[in-house]
Amino acid sequence: MKILFFADNFPPERNAQASRVYERACYWVRWGHSVTVLTCVPNFPEGKVFPGYQNRWRQVEEMSGIRVVRVKTYIAPNAGRYRRILDFLSYMGAAFVAALFERRPDLVAATSPQFFGALGACLLAALRRTPFVLELSDLWPESIVAVGAMKPNLGLNLIMQAERWMYRRAVRIVALTKAFKAHLVDRGVAAGKIGVVLNGVELSRFRPCARDANLASRLGLEDAHFVVGYIGTLGMAHALECVLQTAALDRTGEVRFLFVGPGAERERLIAQSAQMGLHHVIFVPAQPKEMMPAYWSLCDAALVHLKDTPLFATVIPSKIFEAMGMGRPIILASPRGEASEVLDESGAGIWVSPERPAELMDAIRLLRTNPTLYQRKAARSLEAAPRYSRERQAREMLAILHQAIHGAGEARLTAIIPASRR
Repeated sequence: MKILFFADNFPPERNAQASRVYERACYWVRWGHSVTVLTCVPNFPEGKVFPGYQNRWRQVEEMSGIRVVRVKTYIAPNAGRYRRILDFLSYMGAAFVAALFERRPDLVAATSPQFFGALGACLLAALRRTPFVLELSDLWPESIVAVGAMKPNLGLNLIMQAERWMYRRAVRIVALTKAFKAHLVDRGVAAGKIGVVLNGVELSRFRPCARDANLASRLGLEDAHFVVGYIGTLGMAHALECVLQTAALDRTGEVRFLFVGPGAERERLIAQSAQMGLHHVIFVPAQPKEMMPAYWSLCDAALVHLKDTPLFATVIPSKIFEAMGMGRPIILASPRGEASEVLDESGAGIWVSPERPAELMDAIRLLRTNPTLYQRKAARSLEAAPRYSRERQAREMLAILHQAIHGAGEARLTAIIPASRR
């Protein structure tokens, strides 16, 4: 297959979308398919062009056999509503124009968020008369309303009308959770066109390893008794001020809280932590993807925290799967839903109510003081990881892409993956 994929984030950017699109495409190329990704010049989340790149109208490179076409966009940091929307719109337009000069693909695909890039891909597929497949990784724009970044208005209504048109136009929709599929069906999308492919983790990178003593020393964690790690985006959806309130409940230093990652809330959280005198809370800026296992190695438990909003019952944060790959027990603070089901089925950790600092501290203390429970949760976490591998996700997604081109029915494995690669 010749696949043209729209994704505004791509390596060397480090967020969940960039990793997911890149790692799956690596498998598809390895299995003999042609993949072109239309993306931006790397700049996320700081809104600064990465070293070695320029914000030019079109530049082409190859990464692991993937043809990467980068287009010029209006670059803005991951903060501020109107500048971000202008960023999104500029990507939609520039990627659409660049795609007109690409050879006709067998299929056009796009991932969300954000919505505008996917809309550009849908328009291109309609113009080029090729099948369009949409991957739904977030209920956008509902999610931005849920975190208070946007209120219902005429502009939002227009976006939602365009969203409904895109759902109708898509030959297949790939939902990253079962709840996303149910949401679309409730909105009138035919269930038969929606496939569910859960997110995953690249197990060749995220796997158990020895504690990085040098890194621990640099961060002052060499004598830490118990490290709770939050590794990922520090954004509006995560209510991380509640984690600072949890940290304030323990002044002994026996528990350290390690935040690693970028995000719109990062600077505010650092200032709040300093104001509260939380010397046992450590913030580390965004790191290269290859460094993530080293930071995970410092963590005794992985923290996943979401805002107490019903919409977030539909999501499964990708850091859950990274923690599983590393064999770390998980403390999940979220509305009951998709993520808690994964945790319950795997036995990989402890669920607590979101935005409840005392309840979260009780879970931390339980894991810290009960070695038998801790070891059992860690073992179950590692055992669950292969069920959520990136390779599995790549196979399932590729089968849906194949069906979009060749019609309904089960895609034969031999048609999409050579026998020598299975």
